[in-house]
Amino acid sequence: MNRNNPSPPLPPAELPPEVHSGFMARFRNYFLTGLIVAGPIAITFYLTWWFVTWVDGIVRPFVPIAYRPETYLPFGLPGSGLIVAVIALTLLGFLTANLIGRTLVDLGERLLGRMPVVRAIYRGLKQVFETLFSGQGSSLRRVGLVEFPSPGMWSIVLISQSPSVEIENKLPSPEEHISVFLPCSPNPTTGFFFYVPKSRIIEVEMTAEDAATLIMSAGVVQPGSDPQKKIAALAGMANAARIANSASLQPQPAKAE
Repeated sequence: MNRNNPSPPLPPAELPPEVHSGFMARFRNYFLTGLIVAGPIAITFYLTWWFVTWVDGIVRPFVPIAYRPETYLPFGLPGSGLIVAVIALTLLGFLTANLIGRTLVDLGERLLGRMPVVRAIYRGLKQVFETLFSGQGSSLRRVGLVEFPSPGMWSIVLISQSPSVEIENKLPSPEEHISVFLPCSPNPTTGFFFYVPKSRIIEVEMTAEDAATLIMSAGVVQPGSDPQKKIAALAGMANAARIANSASLQPQPAKAE
């Protein structure tokens, strides 16, 4: 081959021909495709099982032995502790809604309010739980876009609430602000919390669940896509990996001396 006349490169849109690399390469590609499909399902079942066994381990010591299912069955019954916890919490809510229950709750809150360290922890946790589970507010239920971390780059944020009067008065800009949470990918439970002017937030029609899925998948699973499109996208990723692997295995032409 002449060094002065190298072979022309392939056009950008043209893919290299598929290389029949044998049984092991096909086996690996099929295995990776199955792993992509089955991985989220297996992790979901594992986390569910972990949560059930964790609740059982906490609740079972408080249940008398005579009322435990394994006392009358030759095997343990997973989830019995979770059922007891749900019934106990429902009963607690019923009692709290009545006069006697409210009196006991107020008495307990006064007792906790006299403990310096416990008081701050209890009040903070109570406000968080009331905000998340009351169903009256819109905290962390709206999704928006914020120009972050640099101009021209946009990040998905969960819109929370307006800052308190003390914080609002200390902000340098006179414009109205709002607090947002910016989840990180692929773990949306960690991220950044900051205040941003309302005019710099672009609110989008998307649920918090869709936003979390989009963040965890690093943009692979788009909101609104049906299951068949998701499977097709996963298959396309596996096929692209196969083509890239085949191109790397393709023998390179020997250079002329």
